[in-house]
Amino acid sequence: MWTRDAAGLRLTFHLAGINNQNFLLRDEETGTYWQQISGLAISGPLRGQQLTLIPSDELTFATWKAEEPQGTVLKDVSKYASEYEAKDWDVRMKRVPVVIRFPEHGLKPRDLMLGIRAFGASRAFPYDQVIKEKLIKDHVGSEPVLLVVAPDGQSIRAFRGRIPGVDGAPDFYRMTTNEPVAFLMDDTSGSQWNFQGCAVSGSAKGVCLERIPMIKDYWFDWRNYNPRTTVYGKP
Repeated sequence: MWTRDAAGLRLTFHLAGINNQNFLLRDEETGTYWQQISGLAISGPLRGQQLTLIPSDELTFATWKAEEPQGTVLKDVSKYASEYEAKDWDVRMKRVPVVIRFPEHGLKPRDLMLGIRAFGASRAFPYDQVIKEKLIKDHVGSEPVLLVVAPDGQSIRAFRGRIPGVDGAPDFYRMTTNEPVAFLMDDTSGSQWNFQGCAVSGSAKGVCLERIPMIKDYWFDWRNYNPRTTVYGKP
């Protein structure tokens, strides 16, 4: 998700085409073309401009509603309903051929990855492996990171693995409990943490971990735009 503002303008975007199976957007105001995955202007008067990333989540509705009880939901537009993708669009997309492929690491082009670009590095995490492990403690560049699966077993968030104001990088553990609020504990402060990355008990109570933006993408697309990426669990 990107802001619509660049170069002092509020831009209006339309789908203009496909570049290596990644959307190209064109703004009405200047005619500039923008790459969907990077938010970068690649052709036109604003070439080289960069849209600002807006952190976003892919959550189950139940988890989102629990966090945002006053939140609103974008309603379908009836006259365009026939143009919406079916709910199982991802099943169909697995069969669609790709125009580029990167067979390294034994990955298939349409393997789903969770990609992080931060701390001067990029790293991809196989989606199915994250869901299976539920808590991944790793590094992106030289910084510790956590990938955390919510108690719903589907929603995922990433955090910097450091407690603000505390030296070093503590170890985090998933608690063996069905408690829906706190389900992580760290070995430095003994605090318990929720899916928002905030401590709800212990000496760190009230402190929140730094969220790290993450993108869910096919392997071929992520690798194409992040040629130096490493992959969790792969040599």
